[in-house]
Order: sequence, then C-alpha cells, then structure tokens
Amino acid sequence: MPLLRTTRSLRTAVLAGLLLAGTAVVPMASATATPLYKNSSASVADRVTDLMARMTLDDKVGQMTQGERGSATPAQAVAARLGSILSGGGSTPTPNTPQAWADMIDAYQRAATSTGLGIPIIYGSDAVHGHNNVHGATVFPHNIGLGAANDPRLVEQIGAITARETAATGVKWAFAPCLCVARDDRWGRTYESFGEVPANAVANSVVIKGLQGSALGDTTSVLASAKHFIGDGGTTGGVDQGNTQITLDELRRVHLPPFQAAIAHGTGTVMISFNSWNGVKDHGNKFLITDLLKGELGYSGFVVSDWNGIDQIDGQTGFTAAEVKQAVNAGIDMVMVPYDYQKFVGTLKAEVLNGNIPMSRIDDANRRILTKKFELGLFERPYTDRSLQQDFGSAAHHAVARQAVRESQVLLKNDGVLPLAKQDNKIFVAGKNANDMGNQAGGWTLTWQGQSGARVIPGTTILDGIRSGAGKGTVVTYDRAGGGIDRSYKVAVAVVGETPYAEGQGDRPGGVVLDAEDVALIGKLRASGVPLVVVTVSGRPVDLTAQLPSIRGLVAAWLPGSEGAGVADVLYGDYNPTGKLSFTWPRSTSQQPINAGDGKQGLFPYGYGLSYR
Repeated sequence: MPLLRTTRSLRTAVLAGLLLAGTAVVPMASATATPLYKNSSASVADRVTDLMARMTLDDKVGQMTQGERGSATPAQAVAARLGSILSGGGSTPTPNTPQAWADMIDAYQRAATSTGLGIPIIYGSDAVHGHNNVHGATVFPHNIGLGAANDPRLVEQIGAITARETAATGVKWAFAPCLCVARDDRWGRTYESFGEVPANAVANSVVIKGLQGSALGDTTSVLASAKHFIGDGGTTGGVDQGNTQITLDELRRVHLPPFQAAIAHGTGTVMISFNSWNGVKDHGNKFLITDLLKGELGYSGFVVSDWNGIDQIDGQTGFTAAEVKQAVNAGIDMVMVPYDYQKFVGTLKAEVLNGNIPMSRIDDANRRILTKKFELGLFERPYTDRSLQQDFGSAAHHAVARQAVRESQVLLKNDGVLPLAKQDNKIFVAGKNANDMGNQAGGWTLTWQGQSGARVIPGTTILDGIRSGAGKGTVVTYDRAGGGIDRSYKVAVAVVGETPYAEGQGDRPGGVVLDAEDVALIGKLRASGVPLVVVTVSGRPVDLTAQLPSIRGLVAAWLPGSEGAGVADVLYGDYNPTGKLSFTWPRSTSQQPINAGDGKQGLFPYGYGLSYR
C-alpha cells in the first residue's frame, strides 16, 4: 500500500507539472471518442468542464487575451491562441461593408476552428449607438437623447435592431451599454450617459435584453457589455479616466444600481473602468471586481478590461508583470491588450508558472469565458449568418431611429414661435449643425472621435427634414453663416452646438460653451429682427444663458444620429414634444458640477420639458 500511494502521488505530481508546462490532460477513455464538449445536447457546464480538461495552460492563457484586428492576422491569432479579437473605433476592413466584415471575421473563425480543440473566437466592437463602425448601419441617438426620451421599451427595441445589424457582420459582442451616471457635464463622455441620476441608467438598462434577445443562442443575439465598472461618471472635475473621490456609500447609492440592473437582465460581460476610486485604479481593485461585483452581486458572466486598461495601474507607460498579476488576481477574466497581446500571453503564463497567479484564478476565468461562447452557439455556428444582411440599415430600422429622435427632443422655451407653420411660410435655416450628418451623429461614428461632414453616413440632416416637411407655399433658405437673412422671413432656425468628440478629447474643464461661430450667428440672426428658434446639437447642456432672452424658441436635439428629420418632425409639430431633461441645465459653467437634489438652481431643472398642447 505505501508503494501504491507513492505511485499515485508521483502520477498526480507529473500530471500537475504537465498542465503547468502547457500539456493537456485528457482522460484515456475520451482520446478516441467524440469529445463531450462537441455534443450540443450536453449541458453547457459539462461541455465547459470537458473542454477545460483538454486545454493546456497556453490554451487557457490565450482564451483570456483579446487582440486588435490591426495587429493580429488570423494566423497570428491562432499562434497566440487568442480567445477574442476586437475592432477599435474606426478599425474596419476595406471596403467598410457588412460583407467585408463577415469575410474578415469568418477568416478568423476558420483559423480558430481548424486547430486541435477548435475553440472559436468571439469578435467584439463598440456598437454604442447602432453598429456605428460600419458604413450604412442605422445610427441611433446617443444615450443622452434616449435618456431624455424616457421610453425603455423603445430602447430595448433599439438594442434588438443593433444586435441584428451587428450579428449580420459576424460581430457577436457589443461593447455596450454604457451605464455611467455622469455627474459633471464637463466630462467628455457625458453623452454616453442616460442621465445624472441612477434611475435613468437603471430604466434604460433593458437595452441589454434587446441586445442579447430571449436566448444568446439566437442568431440575432449578441453579447452585451455593461460598462464601465465603476464610477467613471463621478470623477473630480469631470476628468476622463480621473479619480472618483467619493465614499463607498455614495458609490453604492449613485453608481452601483445600474450594474445591479444589468446583472438582473443577464448581461454577458462587464467592462472595467479606466478611472480610479479614491486613488486606486479600478483595473487593479480586487474589492470592486471580486468582492463587490462577483461576490456581493453574484455576477457569473466574465469581466473584461478596457483598452490597455492594465497599463494604467502603476501610472507608467506599458504593462508590467506586477500589473498583470494585480489585474488578473483582482478578478479580470479577459484582458484587452490590442497591440501587445504576445507580451501579455508570455507574461501571464510566467506569472502562473512562478506561482504569482493561482491556477484556480485561470480556470475560473476560462470557465466564465467558455460558458458564454457555448451559450452563444459559437461552437455550432461560428460563421456569420449572412441572411441578416438583407435588412442591414433598412427603412424599417431607420423608422425606429427617427421615432427615437422625435421622442428625445426637449422643448426648453417657446414664446409662440413653435411649431413652425408648414404652409405659406418663409423659413431661414443657418448654423454649422443644420446640414452636417457627422456633427449630428457625434463621436463613435465610423471613427473613434467621429468627424464633421455633410454626408459621412446615410440618413437625413436637420435641414433635409425641414425642407422635406415644408408644405405648399413654404420657402426654406439655408446659409450656414446667416448671410442673406432679411425681414421677409417669418422665422429663423439656428442649429448650433458641438462638433464630434469622444473620450479624452471631449473634456471641457473650462465649461461647455457656444463657440465663436455660434455666438456670431445668433447675434446676426437676432439683429435681423426675425423671430429666432435655436436648436442645440450637443452631447450635453450648453451654456447659452446670455443668448436666451433673445431666443423665441429653444430645442435640445442632443446627438440624434442618422435621422435629422426626426428633429424637424418636432419643429413642425408633427410630433408633440415629450422629451424631458435627464440632466440639469446649468446657468453658467461655474455651477459645475450641478445635479438634481444638490440645492443649486439651474437654468432648466432636471425633468424639465415643454409640449405644444
């Protein structure tokens, strides 16, 4: 018996050593039989267990790694055994069409599934207001507009359409929704927030149900990613990726409820935030990720880092072994390392072999990741369902987007000038945002930061909508700078506000103000004596207190996306405005931060919004 025990111990030690060295341990009985993990009728849990027993450490480390398409070809992805590929903002195939996307992603899947274990990759993209990386996709209003619309049922429908168009290209993972509670409008990601109080994000978290559908295995379903956990909207001064200096009680009260709702809706993934909480980067905070998210909230999906997020833990450029150890031990399951995936794979493996990261942590991460891949049906259907492309960017999808635009408009002032008469009218339209699809779509549209341009995406500008909605006897004249206006016009419409930006570049520490062009335009139109309507196209409230007395009508259009005609629907009264502010509109930039319940009196309070009748 002592000899038998010694033999068993040696065998156990050898098997453990083989596993850590990168050699799979497969039961002899299953060496020739069809592997259980390939049996679609078996339970997901059993399939995962069977597959993991066959995986080497190299396989497992690869599953935890996500690279960018621009740095990892299909052959390179297979060599590194990557579990996921992503497209960063603006990273697209050529041509930028649904067919080219499907061809590209299917090439990754062919390479991945041709390996010994045949584990498919999962492809991710920032589909934050529609499948916004792809030309021709339906581009919906950004979240700030949807928060003002206060129509969760419509938001769920938007999620379903986004999922359908996303899946049509082979992308099965949307890095959405952003459930941040933006507490300072100077933050450059304010437009990605549904509102300044948690109830806005909680109500609209149903977009997850739209994205993921009734079952992840449906061909029209994509994996959602609730982001960014946690406190990204509460940084001091509204600094992107800054420090959220608040108590645990405030973190729980303001920033946690949307993630509780997301978990209740079954979100497949949660993305960690770039910000720090009281000086500690979220990407390395075990209390937040393991204790709070996975422990207290019972989250069973997988956790992904943000773009190079682990690089920031120590404040120095480039990630170190210490940062890898801290991030993975903190509870991050998949690490987004767009360009340095090879270095990450080697570092993570070394940290496991030297005992700094326990194998139990690696197995937990793999179980979470593989569970979602099985639930998505990727092992049975790894390739793009191209039949979904037939209604990509369809008229029906655009009609839903137009409805979302209508509902998101907030009427802030109306001294009898709105709605515009459709017949026998003479309308002068001006402003840099009146006839610019890029400006009205904002950031995260075709590229990361977005871009100005009259026709950068298919759809209708606000000017298009005003012109097409004009009835018999109505003349519509447009000049961006207001040249040519005179007293013969019955009304002037100035479409002003912001131009595209995204995180980082969108921060406005000095406040959100009208630029010189807008101020000059409003002054010129006011001097003409023609009644003036101002429409703001922006990702947050804009300081226009000085201009307000001379404005007869004021409408907040936010960032409406591809359907500018929906703004015109409200201006003409074809749709009675119903939108309500989900952000307090400040009197001046000096009031920032300003939020409901803080005792500050804004120009327009949270929840404000007029109607015609």
